[in-house]
Amino acid sequence: MYALMGANGHITSKAARLLLQQGQKVRVIGRDAGRLKDLKDAGAELAIGDAMDPKFLEGAFRGADAVYTMIPPKYDAPEFRAYQNQVGEAISKGLAKSGVKRVVNLSSVGASLPKGTGPIAGLHDQEQRLKSHGKIDVVHLRPAYFMENHMNSIPAIAQMGVFPGLIKAKAPVAMIATRDIAARVARELANPSTKGHEVRHLHGPRDYTMSEAARILGAAIGKPDLPYVEAQPADMKKALMGYGFSKDVVDSFEEMSGALSDGRIAKTYKRDKESTTPTALEDFAKEFAAAFKGA
Repeated sequence: MYALMGANGHITSKAARLLLQQGQKVRVIGRDAGRLKDLKDAGAELAIGDAMDPKFLEGAFRGADAVYTMIPPKYDAPEFRAYQNQVGEAISKGLAKSGVKRVVNLSSVGASLPKGTGPIAGLHDQEQRLKSHGKIDVVHLRPAYFMENHMNSIPAIAQMGVFPGLIKAKAPVAMIATRDIAARVARELANPSTKGHEVRHLHGPRDYTMSEAARILGAAIGKPDLPYVEAQPADMKKALMGYGFSKDVVDSFEEMSGALSDGRIAKTYKRDKESTTPTALEDFAKEFAAAFKGA
């Protein structure tokens, strides 16, 4: 049996379905049973509780052949890194008493850097924390910038005809589709490739600038000249706070965007065959177009 955290997310829901299709037993861990009905109907066992509660996580992990761990987003957290560390500590304590011997941990490209990367720095903390579990095999997956993040720009595209963002327009950025991350999660859970503690970088076939991304995604929705606009940080942060994001979270997003823009994150990994995933942004554009049409 495999236990997966973050069952409402893009990655976990896809990975759980892949495992269920293989005939594997799956336990999905989340906060809201109602939102997990589809996975339950597909055959998954549910574990409903608070990811900040180490005793709950200990029980949710117990009996699993391997566990997929991740820190669920909480974009209204007044101190986001403190929140990340609180959940990270709960995961660590839950693992310590659960008897689990193998973990697939969702980290991020750039997690080798201890600071200056916004929310990624909290994932650096978690990688270091899990290193204390010497008797548990851990593979840290460090995926690139999610292609699904582009979905957040759909309202601005629909209303203003521009694709806004904080990342510099001409900065090459590694991108990945969450379905490819999910496939790797499912593979590492069911067919482990590591012993001890190891890192696996994941990214799509090539890097894209945000200007290129705007043209590719724009073409898919009938707007081939869609411009990418480097938003003023104050304006973008104000808009995000209007959607309920905390000031600390939007400040951390600005910091992460700076680290993506100036190449600091790109310097932390090298491309190779093992780390390259199949889905190109041109392929993902079909999903983007469907979401745009349905918005």
